[in-house]
Amino acid sequence: MRTSDESVFATWIFIFILTSIFAVTSYLAYTVVGDAGQPTWRYGVVRDVPGESPYAVYPQVPYPQHVKGAKGE
Repeated sequence: MRTSDESVFATWIFIFILTSIFAVTSYLAYTVVGDAGQPTWRYGVVRDVPGESPYAVYPQVPYPQHVKGAKGE
């Protein structure tokens, strides 16, 4: 049978191994997947208003907003 000291030592070793795995995995995720900076491609201005699409479900409104009203307000 194990004594109490061996059990405490094994518990601390287990905790140390788990925290080490977590720290190494976090460090790798931070360095490998981290922010790569600005992208290198340049698409210019991309229009992203759903109502301006020619394939929109709703009819086109006279102003660039996707709500109806006086001048899109």
